[in-house]
Amino acid sequence: MIKKTALLLLLLVATTVTFAQEETTNVPTPNYRQAAKFSPDNLKKIVHSTSVRPNWLKKGNKFWYQYKTTEGANYYLVDADRGTKTKLFDNAKMAKWLTLITKDPYDAKHLPRLNFKFVKNETAIRFRVTSKEKVAVVDDKKEEKEEKEVENDTITKDSTKVKKPKKAPKKENKVYYLEYKLGGNGLTIINNKKEDENRKRWANIAPDSSVVLFSKQHNLYWMDKANFLKAIKDEKDTTIVEHQWTKDGVENYSYGGGSWGENNETKEENKDKRKGIRGHWSHDSKKFVYQRSDSRDLKDLWVINSVAKKRPTLETYKYHMPGEKEFSKSEILVFDIPAKDVLSVKLDSTVQQSISVYSAPTKKMNYSDDFIPSLLLSKKGKIYFSSTSRDRKKVTVNVADINTGDVKTLITEELNTYVEAKDIVLFNNEKEIIQWSERDGWAHFYLYDADGNLKNQITSGSYHSNNFVGVNEKERTLFFTANGVTPDQDPYYEHLFKINLNGTGLKNLNKGDFTTNTSMSDSNQFFVSNYSRVNTVPKSELRSSNGRVVLKLEEADLSALMATGYKFPEPFKVKADDGITDLYGVMYKPFDFDETKSYPLLEYVYPGPQTEAVNKSFSVSMNRLDRLAQVGFVVVTLGNRGGHPDRSKWYHNYGYGNLRDYGLADKKYVAEQLADQHSYIDINKVGIFGHSGGGFMSTAAMLVYPDFFKVAVSSAGNHDNSMYNSWWSETHHGVEEVKDADGVISYKYDIDKNQTLAANLKGKLMLVTGDVDNNVHPGATIRMANALIKANKRFDFMMMPGQRHGFGSMTEYFFWLKADYFSKHFLGVEATNVDMLEMNRAVPKH
Repeated sequence: MIKKTALLLLLLVATTVTFAQEETTNVPTPNYRQAAKFSPDNLKKIVHSTSVRPNWLKKGNKFWYQYKTTEGANYYLVDADRGTKTKLFDNAKMAKWLTLITKDPYDAKHLPRLNFKFVKNETAIRFRVTSKEKVAVVDDKKEEKEEKEVENDTITKDSTKVKKPKKAPKKENKVYYLEYKLGGNGLTIINNKKEDENRKRWANIAPDSSVVLFSKQHNLYWMDKANFLKAIKDEKDTTIVEHQWTKDGVENYSYGGGSWGENNETKEENKDKRKGIRGHWSHDSKKFVYQRSDSRDLKDLWVINSVAKKRPTLETYKYHMPGEKEFSKSEILVFDIPAKDVLSVKLDSTVQQSISVYSAPTKKMNYSDDFIPSLLLSKKGKIYFSSTSRDRKKVTVNVADINTGDVKTLITEELNTYVEAKDIVLFNNEKEIIQWSERDGWAHFYLYDADGNLKNQITSGSYHSNNFVGVNEKERTLFFTANGVTPDQDPYYEHLFKINLNGTGLKNLNKGDFTTNTSMSDSNQFFVSNYSRVNTVPKSELRSSNGRVVLKLEEADLSALMATGYKFPEPFKVKADDGITDLYGVMYKPFDFDETKSYPLLEYVYPGPQTEAVNKSFSVSMNRLDRLAQVGFVVVTLGNRGGHPDRSKWYHNYGYGNLRDYGLADKKYVAEQLADQHSYIDINKVGIFGHSGGGFMSTAAMLVYPDFFKVAVSSAGNHDNSMYNSWWSETHHGVEEVKDADGVISYKYDIDKNQTLAANLKGKLMLVTGDVDNNVHPGATIRMANALIKANKRFDFMMMPGQRHGFGSMTEYFFWLKADYFSKHFLGVEATNVDMLEMNRAVPKH
């Protein structure tokens, strides 16, 4: 009996070992080498241009662009009217000319990056090239210095005057400012001057260049053109005459001169410097409209940079948290340039509201201008602006008289959740207005007269009208982008449309089962269309305003990428947790994928509601998901109800009032559906990760569904939304306006926080934050850690020293930290080497 029992025990042990071995061999081995191959630095070597970025010219419907492939970069000039595309110059000849002039060797495939400026009525281009030759630094104040040196060129040594030894002149690389006449046979040297810094950051130049405004010591100053030219040459020139206009400016109630991102020491050092002031000019340069904000009552917030200097530096800034009674008070001021008077627009200062002045759109042909003034929307002495209530449920479109400050409300929008708005369009000699609105549950355009009377709805139907592109006043047609117009197509695929202003004649101008990114000429006659999906090669073409293909422009060169073994990701469509709503996602697999193995599933999440982190077009930015998959995971990114705004208002506002949990059920249900569809997904190993809102969501998932989500890496998360900025939190979650018996208004705000569920944690959680994150304060992550400690939970915590919200220079380090964590807990392999070997291999040793 004893022998039989022993035999049974031996068989049981042997079977258990076999099963364990099978399970081990069925799990992918972490492939760090493969993930390292697709680092951002490596991708730069094999993937170059993926879209055409047109630089529209002022004459005709022409543009130039640069496009880079594995054969080098080429520059093209396109004449849309003629339907022609030609090289701007011959690369081999340009290399020869540059070599002859600079004495630096070039060839056709290896030209320097050229930034053009079209000149001489757009018949020639000018650009600068920096050579390797060293020359003495040109000093515009040389004569003045030499005079002083002559006076003080001796020293006394042993009672004898001797000449001072001359210092060796400073050297710098020689610069060539060159001109190429289109179709010519050589280059002309214009001069050897470096590019003038004539666009001083502090200078707000009037449209007619007659006056320059700036901020200094919190007040508004001005100088004329002659003195500004002196400042361009030498900002410290003591002969510069500047004039102080205002005297009541103080910190946090100033006229320009913001200090966002400066620590307290730097702020003190820069307090007397000229700084910028943003505002809107009248088209005749006679008025300057400035929106002044009083934030003095807002409470301070702080971050400390422990690695900045010898002593850790403190950074103090104003930060409005949800529900706080204090609020920035806005006013609109009109500065009369000739008269030097100031007028206040008549706003109701008793209500809490946000103000935004509408700008005139900048023409694409002017993008390369030396300075681009911000102009008022109206050319006729009117100030159009919007006002948004504190609870974001009411938005008005208003117009103020620039001479009297009188205000008239033209359009009012009200909803029970929150009102989203875009800039209005003013056209037909300012007799008509186009407004974007979600009033019927979908985003559409509406036509009004100048007095705010509705004429008709322009677009309508179960789709999302997105951005205004242009209007043909003569033909009375509107050009706009939209999502979800084509049934059974991914609703996030964006296309360009046109429609008659009376609501008839809707037409898709770049059809296809892909998403597009477009750039239309100022004439509204042609547009460049870049198109792809995540699983197709990006292509670019030129089309007419009727949708006709004029030219095939480019197809991205992915040959070197494919040679590495790269494989496109896979789009998918599933149902939300309600079993009705369609959700769209993308699946990323290891390039050495083996369907016989069992892969952990990682969900990359960002809850929105202002966007969803789901790629729709091919881009190397997908790399952060592709790379992680190479370690040995199936990685998915997907939408959720309450996410992306480019669908119905219902979909977008699904999470209103429940900003912690609204997307979690969908994330769980999608993982279950994918596991049912694909045998290679291990439903017992579901991980989740995300940054910012995704950091908040990934931790929430671990706590709301602790038996489902097993591992999470949560970075820069707003775990406690009661301390995140009021705009995001009050808008998307909601804030209640409460009025007491005396009519005093307060704001009631309540939201679920991650730390209240800390006791639910069962899986493995890593929290990461930057210590100088002035967007999502590190205190949110620290509060989460505090709650976990009090709940007696083991977890991991990493602070990124000196890093802001995006982790900056430590982004690559963070990637491998995340890879290590998921590898350890899902693949059973822990990286124990003290060195980040994959990072070290990429760094040359000298």
